[in-house]
Amino acid sequence: MKDRRKKNGVVSWSTFFLFTIVVFLSSIIFTALIFSSIYSFYIPHFHLPKTVFKWRTPTPPQITIRETVTLPDQVLIFLNYPLSFYHHTKNDLQCVYLSDDLAPQLTHEPIQLHSVRLHEQIVRCPMPPRGETVSLRIKSNITLQIKNSSIHNWDPLVYEALFDRDNTTIVFVKGLNLRPEKLSEPSRFQCVYGWDFTKPKFLFKSDVLSTAQEIIRCKTPPSILAQAQTHTQHEGFIKVSIQVEGKKIFPSIARPGIISLLKPPNRKPYELCICTMLRNQARFIKEWVMYHSKIGVERWFIYDNNSDDDIENVIAFLQSAGYNITWHLWAWVKTQEAGFAHCALRARASCEWVGFIDVDEFFNVKIKVDLRHVIWHYSNPEKKVAEIRTPCYSFGPSGLKDVPSEGVMMGYTCRLAGRERHKSIVRPDALNHTLINVVHHFHLKAPFVAVDVENGAMMINHYKYQVWKVFKEKFYRRVATYVADWQKEENVGSKDRVPGLGTKPIEPDDWSNRYCEVKDVSLRNWVLKNFKDKKTHLFPWQPGFELHLKKRQRQKEKGIL
Repeated sequence: MKDRRKKNGVVSWSTFFLFTIVVFLSSIIFTALIFSSIYSFYIPHFHLPKTVFKWRTPTPPQITIRETVTLPDQVLIFLNYPLSFYHHTKNDLQCVYLSDDLAPQLTHEPIQLHSVRLHEQIVRCPMPPRGETVSLRIKSNITLQIKNSSIHNWDPLVYEALFDRDNTTIVFVKGLNLRPEKLSEPSRFQCVYGWDFTKPKFLFKSDVLSTAQEIIRCKTPPSILAQAQTHTQHEGFIKVSIQVEGKKIFPSIARPGIISLLKPPNRKPYELCICTMLRNQARFIKEWVMYHSKIGVERWFIYDNNSDDDIENVIAFLQSAGYNITWHLWAWVKTQEAGFAHCALRARASCEWVGFIDVDEFFNVKIKVDLRHVIWHYSNPEKKVAEIRTPCYSFGPSGLKDVPSEGVMMGYTCRLAGRERHKSIVRPDALNHTLINVVHHFHLKAPFVAVDVENGAMMINHYKYQVWKVFKEKFYRRVATYVADWQKEENVGSKDRVPGLGTKPIEPDDWSNRYCEVKDVSLRNWVLKNFKDKKTHLFPWQPGFELHLKKRQRQKEKGIL
């Protein structure tokens, strides 16, 4: 057995090595202390530069002006909001008018504000004085940042776009000046996609499939379509424009919206819907919606052409009462045909049939007083019926000088003898891919056909010539693209014009008794029987009836009723 004990007086190599390291390190520390003392004593005012790391403070998110569009009578300013921001109200903002030196000259309250998406708001400002531009200011004196902002005139302009479910893009354009109801040669046009149309290297181009009126349909590039299906719309989303052969790319504010890209179910949720375009019809829309709900309409698409009469609150009230109404700002001037095409595409996924009428037009049904019975009667599947055309009869002031308090159906009871035009109920799936439409009827794709309704089955009561206070507003502007405004000496013989009336909104002495050839109280009598409350003697669209309902609700909650 080996002896592992250390011999006296003998140091091992490991112990010697550790001792050497300790001595070496101690000498280094001692030398450093001596040097630092001498250094600080003899050079007290010399300091080595210090490296200071500063984190750059991120720029806080801001509300920015994305684009501005100058319409003939007002200016649209498109605001982009960070997702964490609440939208401003009308009382928060001012329209600011700037001269060439960008010094604010005057301010004005906005006409109206509209929240159109989660991150986007449209502010409508009065027209600026000649030579000035318009911007916005928060009333706390913060002028909004103009980031990559473009200022556009209304004509020409690509103003709306939609991706359709057949991998095409539908583009709405002002300034093409094409003829109504006529196809144009599509090879003269191209669709252009990009973020900045001044940089050709970063643009996508595609062929146009059809061109008609103000609507262009083109192939959607696969890369754009893939992005659309996985992309939520925001400030950086791609825009689309068009280019006419030999000309520059049209200015554009159109970021394509996404309608349902899936095929609709075999049975759609709604049998019958209505599309309309209006301006300042808040006082009449309750009556129009409530009546048509009673006769079978299930959903409404309201396209608002720059109203300033608080119509959004009226629609909100109707929605709270259970009426299925979708409000959509359609700010574009004299584009009714394009708006109806846009509406038909949006309604297609949920509505079997869609009627296109104005707010002063009421279906007067004679068959079981239900529009759906008329549709079932005329829509023969074997004959491929996809459009039901209903004759219109125009009612006059009927001796009235003031707006009838009980509504238009009760007040106006005298009309012209002859029919004027027709309005249509269509199957949106059967529309021609060009989406051509004029005066509320569409072109259909083969093999679908249209049928006319007999007067004995249904007609439209068109309360066109109302009391002068209401009627004169029609002189402001007509919404149809190919109809001249009444103040212009154009198309004076058009059916849209008023017989015996000139181009100035001057009330004739006998206005209240005009356009009265046939006394017609058929709809009035039915409304009186089915809508008038026996206790209050009010109709549900009258202001007093709403107050009565609120009173009854309070009494019910207190247990009085």
